[in-house]
Amino acid sequence: MVIPKHGAKTDDNEKDIIAALKKIGCTVERIGRPVDLLVGFRKRNYLIECKNTEGRNTLTQAQKKFIPAWQGQVRIVHTPDEAIQLVTRAYGREG
Repeated sequence: MVIPKHGAKTDDNEKDIIAALKKIGCTVERIGRPVDLLVGFRKRNYLIECKNTEGRNTLTQAQKKFIPAWQGQVRIVHTPDEAIQLVTRAYGREG
């Protein structure tokens, strides 16, 4: 899959997070705005923002407004392992 560019800089770890999620059977769409990823796993949806553990690790002003106002769940992950734990935790499985 080609990840579309929306003019925003992607975090260096985003490709690894997407690959890890797909490896366990998730469907992943790079939406870019207001957060990086829309992920589906076992009939659940997740909005995920990818951030690096080093370097630029801050939310944009738009994200600072969006995340608290959103009436669903938005999660921030830093590593592929965090992303896998996020989507599998609901089923009593760890990574």
